[in-house]
Amino acid sequence: MAASKLSVVQEKGQVTIPVEIRRKLGLKKGDLVAFVETEQGVLISPQEVVAMKALDELGEMLKEKGISLEELIESGREIRGEILREKYDLDAQDD
Repeated sequence: MAASKLSVVQEKGQVTIPVEIRRKLGLKKGDLVAFVETEQGVLISPQEVVAMKALDELGEMLKEKGISLEELIESGREIRGEILREKYDLDAQDD
């Protein structure tokens, strides 16, 4: 397990991420981080990592179900088309 680093919670709830950790994660001013509550405490991770992990998990779920990204995109187009036809009664205009 990695050595613990301490930081003081400031008046507005701000904490400073130790420089060694910021460097290791490539964090710089303005970067987004996500806070995830766990049983052990709070996990702080760069937002890009959280987004990429979610995309990877989605990709794995699609692969397990035998669905390609292209198929997913196409089904979304079909569903949007159906919604537009229903909402704006587009089939009635064809008569």
